[in-house]
Amino acid sequence: MLLMSFFGSTAIVTGGASGIGLAISERLADDGAKVAIFDLDMEAAERAVKEITDEGETAIAYSVDVSDRAAVDAAVERVRSELGHVLVLVNAAGKDSFERFLDVTPEQWERIIAINLTGTFHVTQSVLPDMIEAKWGRIVNISSSSAQTGAVMMAPYSASKGGMIALTKTLALELGPLGITVNTIPPGAIDTPMSRRAASEGRFGGGTLEDVGRHLPVKRIGIPEDIAAACAYLVSDEAGYVTGQIIGVNGGRVT
Repeated sequence: MLLMSFFGSTAIVTGGASGIGLAISERLADDGAKVAIFDLDMEAAERAVKEITDEGETAIAYSVDVSDRAAVDAAVERVRSELGHVLVLVNAAGKDSFERFLDVTPEQWERIIAINLTGTFHVTQSVLPDMIEAKWGRIVNISSSSAQTGAVMMAPYSASKGGMIALTKTLALELGPLGITVNTIPPGAIDTPMSRRAASEGRFGGGTLEDVGRHLPVKRIGIPEDIAAACAYLVSDEAGYVTGQIIGVNGGRVT
């Protein structure tokens, strides 16, 4: 028998106020989790919480910069006191950039690594004692298909997301004996504000997201709910034998 279960557990979703993170926050709440939304944009986080709580579900917004360890630890402690011990973590906070490699400044490089990779380290390490005590935990890292294929003019972003994949596999080996699974979802072309902005800046060869979708095997771009559905499975009780995996949700772009 399971010592713990997903239903009724407390889940933290970083970057949970918009795009993929918002869809995941909403899906986990729908499935019975108490959701803590970590986001720099407190206004957006509070809007997300209102949408969730208006449906009779539980969510609280927290203003957190995941690159700031002291802020992360303080927020996690607040979550414990307000929602309970954290048994589900989705690291979805992310920042991108679009420059030629030779034009990337050290400050740009360090900021993207600090949010995407070091932020994942901070939040994961901060919540792990709860999962270890419960002998049950689920961690899902939202990486990127750019980490699998590379992406022109996105060196810091691709490198940081590749680090998330390597961290996922390492933690799966280390934490598996403790009852904790760790997996990663690298999204492909997903209809989010970040992707729309990228398209408007010409990152897809001057084409639109819809143009990208027409070249995929499934003939469409993804929606945030596609990622949320995969995440919902990975954090469920049924996924207890799935760990260290790269679950590509990309319409067949990377196989």
